[in-house]
Parts: sequence; structure tokens; C-alpha cells
Amino acid sequence: SYNIGYLFLQKIYHELSMDLIASHITKRHHFQYDMDAILSRLIYGRILFPGSKLSTCRLSGDLLERPDFEYHQVERALSVIASEFDTIQAELYKFSSSAVPRKTGVLYYDCTNFYFEIEEEDSISNEEADEKDTAARKYGQCKQHQPSPIVQMGLFMDYSGIPLAICIGRGNRNEQTTLIPLEEKILQDFELAKFVVCTDAGLASEANRQFNNFGERSFVTTVSIKTMDDSLKTWCLEPSGWSLEGSKESFNIEHLEDTDEDKEKNHDKIFYKLKYIEGYDEKRDIEFNQTLIVTFSLKYRNYLRRKRDGQVQRAQAAIAGNHSSLEKKNQHDFRRFVKQETQNSKGKKAALSYSLNEEKIAEEQKYDGFYAVETNLDDNVSDILKINRGRWEIEESFRIMKDEFLSRPAYLSRADRIKAHFMTCFMSLLVYRVLEKRLGSRYTCDQIVSTLRNMRVTRAKDLGYIPSYTRTDLTDALHEYAGFRTDYEITREKTMKGIIRKSKMR
Repeated sequence: SYNIGYLFLQKIYHELSMDLIASHITKRHHFQYDMDAILSRLIYGRILFPGSKLSTCRLSGDLLERPDFEYHQVERALSVIASEFDTIQAELYKFSSSAVPRKTGVLYYDCTNFYFEIEEEDSISNEEADEKDTAARKYGQCKQHQPSPIVQMGLFMDYSGIPLAICIGRGNRNEQTTLIPLEEKILQDFELAKFVVCTDAGLASEANRQFNNFGERSFVTTVSIKTMDDSLKTWCLEPSGWSLEGSKESFNIEHLEDTDEDKEKNHDKIFYKLKYIEGYDEKRDIEFNQTLIVTFSLKYRNYLRRKRDGQVQRAQAAIAGNHSSLEKKNQHDFRRFVKQETQNSKGKKAALSYSLNEEKIAEEQKYDGFYAVETNLDDNVSDILKINRGRWEIEESFRIMKDEFLSRPAYLSRADRIKAHFMTCFMSLLVYRVLEKRLGSRYTCDQIVSTLRNMRVTRAKDLGYIPSYTRTDLTDALHEYAGFRTDYEITREKTMKGIIRKSKMR
């Protein structure tokens, strides 16, 4: 019995000319093992049976085409892949641009962390790690609150949702400092000059915005109303003076629900106001003018209120029940609504009391429904907001790598091989995203990946291959895209060899 789901990944692998990239690496390094076989199996394995490199090497024998390489060769190949980190990305962009339409007019950037199951961080200093551009495992802030050393990944994605470039660095690095170096590589290696960079508030530093206020580059970035100065915050929350796309009327958001008819009519509308902020970039001796766009939506406000109501209920349950669960985890945790007070009694041990923090709840409610972005674009508000809404796909890409491809924890110790591991994860994400687009973006990641993992055939002696999976609309779509079929009652040996050849055609 063999897995044949990889044949559809192999089709994308060759369409993106990844076999040529492997061939170019082989010519530059003059080794004897098969880099194409190793690289392709690392990519297929990350999608079909994610795990350690040893398990990938072992489980590759489950594919219809059994590769001929040893585990020690995989380890050596990882070191070579790391040394070709930037070259691989440049060639991937060049080859993928001719295979799929890439919308590089808008680029999304974000950072995430990957943890390692080790007890101590790497001993290399921060300065040396940055100088050598190495993937040092360091203790840093992690959204998953893992008490383990981490490395940091920065990811660029184009407007069509296809990954563009990555950088890997030490886990305790300020994420705001990662954007400009990777963007400079894109400018040089990818020969891109005109684009809009879209980031979240965590990457909205003044330096990053000024860098993209030059030449033909622009930026769109979310900003936090809570952290603005009082005068700007007051302007953002002022109920009067709001506009609506396509209307010349000025709105007061306090009157959007005066009647049931108004409530229903305005529920899905997005109201906005603009403020022009003048500035100056002394380093480049140019103007640095930005437009602050604040939006308000009843639908978004109601969503935040429902979410908070659930958190408040959990906080009340925790106060009434187990106090040991009230240690605050992060700024979005329900425990932020619990107020802890110490009651001192003379000559006795201080007692703790817990209550609901009504002031905190009221403070957060002031910002419900509001959202703010800053940009140096002069486009229509709707176009700018449309660009910003596309950030969800980069978050989904991180989720796919972590949850579906099990990129963490990574069981590697050498910095170069850690870097290569994430390069193969990036290439796997690229292959998956292109396949997703080929299927018309009609299926979820879980549907596609689980279908590929379950597509198996059983070899019957002297007959051929009998499918051991259930035919579905998704398997039909995969076959239609690939230009071959594996779901006939029996596929002869000669026919299957032809299918394998087709899966390697560009």
C-alpha cells in the first residue's frame, strides 16, 4: 500500500521548478547525494506526515516512488540548504512568478515564534547572532507562553496570499527591527521597487514607516487608539463628524441605533473619519506626511462585546471558584478583569480578596467598534481598508505551519540546520498555497491535507494498483487540475509510470 497524494504536491514542486533549484545547488557544491530527492521528500513529508527529519526519512518509503538516500545525507543537505538560504528565496520568487500570477503591489509582513524542547538557550551573544544572521534559540516573549527557548520568523506574503520571503533570527530580538533588513533583500534580490507594505501595530515603528516613505514604497499599518495622546484619542472617539463611503452626509455614531430600522440598516456599514498628520523625515530630508483613518462599525462593536461578555463570565466563575487559576497570562486574558486586593490584619497573615474590575471593563468598552490605520497613500478609504483586511491570510499561514505542518517544536540543535528546517517549512507552505489556488480556493487546509494524506493505492500482483480511498469532489478537483486520474478500479503498472511522469512535467 502506498501514498499517492504526494503526486499532486509533486506537480506543484515541478511547476515551481524546485527541482531546478536543487540541481543548481548540487552543481555549486559538488556532492554525491540526490538533493532533489531529499528536498522534495522534506517538503512532501512536512505536508503529509509532519515530524522529525528521521521520521520523514523513514516515512518517505511509504510513497509510491521510494527515494534512495540515507538519514546522514539528509542532515548534510540541511546544512547546504542553510548556506543557500537567500539564493533559494530569490530563485523561488523568479520561478514562481512565471508559474502563478503574483500580486506584489501589496506585501504583508508579520512575525511569529517557534519553540524548542530544550532547557537552556544557546550561549551565543545577541550581537554575534545578529552579525552571523543565525537562528539562535533564546528566551523571549511567546504568545503560546511556552517556557522554552524560541527562534523568530519574519514572513512576507503578497496580495494573492502566496508566501514571498522569510527571515529567521534569535528569539529575543525586537520584531520591529526585522522588517527593514528583509525588505532590503527583497529590493535587491527580487528586483521589486513599487509596493505597499502592510503590517500590524506591533511592527508600526516610526523607523519602519519612514523606510517605506521613500521612492515608490508606501505603507498601511494598524495603530492602537489606546496608546495615542489624549487629544488624538478624543478626536478618534468623538461621536460626531463621521462619513460613509458614497454619502455626503455627516453622521453621529451615537444615533445609529435610534430606531430598530436604523439599527438594522447601519449594522454592516463602516463609518470613518480622516485626519491629516504632517511630519518630517530628518534623515532623508523629506516630508513625512500620514493620514490617520479611524473606522467605526456596529457589527465589530457587537462582536467585541460578545467576546468580552464571555470573558467576564469566566472571570466571575473563577472568582467564585478556584482562585489559583486567577494568575494573569496576557493582556487579552479574561483574568485582566479580576481585581486583586490585599486585606491587612494586624498580627495576622495578609489575606487576598478577588472582585470584578468594573473600571477595567468600562475602560475597554469605550473603544468597542473603533479601528485605526495610518498610511501615506492618497487612495480611497475603501481601497486602503481593503488592503488592511488582507492581513488575515498571513496569520492563517502561520497557523498552517504550526498546526497542520507541525513546524514546532523543532528537534534540531545546529543553528544552520534549524534555519534549513524553516526554509523547508516555507517551501512547503508555498507549495500548499499554490495548490490551494489551483483548486480555486474552494477547500479548507484541513480538507486538502487530510485528503492528500488518505489517498492511497494497494498494489495487486500482476494486476496493477487499486485505489484505497473514497472518491469525492475534492479528489475529482485534484485529478482535474493535475491532468491524470488515479481513481480507476485498476491502474496498470505502465499507466502508473505515465502518471508519475506527468506529475513531473511543468
